[in-house]
Amino acid sequence: MKTRILLLLIFISSYGFSQSVNDYKAVVVPLKYDFMKTENQYRLATLTKFNLNKAGFEAFYVNETVTDDYNRCDLLYVDVVKDNAFLVTKLYITFKDCYGKIVFTSAIGKSKTKEYDLAYSEALNQAFVSVNALNYKYNGTKASVTKNNQSSVSVAPVAVTSNAVVNTVVNNNDPNLLYAQPTETGYQLIDKTPKVVMKLMKTSRPDSFIAIKGDIQGSLNAKDNEWYFEYYQNDKLVSEKVVVKF
Repeated sequence: MKTRILLLLIFISSYGFSQSVNDYKAVVVPLKYDFMKTENQYRLATLTKFNLNKAGFEAFYVNETVTDDYNRCDLLYVDVVKDNAFLVTKLYITFKDCYGKIVFTSAIGKSKTKEYDLAYSEALNQAFVSVNALNYKYNGTKASVTKNNQSSVSVAPVAVTSNAVVNTVVNNNDPNLLYAQPTETGYQLIDKTPKVVMKLMKTSRPDSFIAIKGDIQGSLNAKDNEWYFEYYQNDKLVSEKVVVKF
């Protein structure tokens, strides 16, 4: 009885989410997942993109240039997560929107194979079975909603609290605008291509982050309702304004 109820809940959940993924035009694939040591280790990025295409999605690697036909909120952002288990490789897939909200989570793919290449490939392919079951087909609704709102100015300033990030007023048409996507340790800032420009790690203060931009490490600090990336170069403090939407 419990098994039947569980299966019913999974079916209802998958059906509801299948209506959501159809709102997005394409999927962005990272080259490296959190549990990987190097880019495309075990060919997981390649396999992810291949399986997405097979499931009917248009997919781009995160370092590819996306045409202006795509707004960043037209896109889903895929992630592969490793579930810790003894003697078994377990992977599952998540799709997130442009604000980091999970739109769909796949079933867990498993493999008992001892060889890493085969185990990760087998587990990932198994996880994609539930993605294929979505029968994805873009319905065109998300793009029209997003683009109609692009010219507006947001976000209103909010009070600083211990649990809130300091938001600032930003212009969505600013060519230098970066968008914050939540990560396990903080955020990553992406541009409209989308490309990861900066990585942020949380501190005890909502108005300050440890920031890494390429080979430069510094901090991102809020001052007078604006964000600044600050670091030392040749023993001199450099402060660069960053337009970011959290």
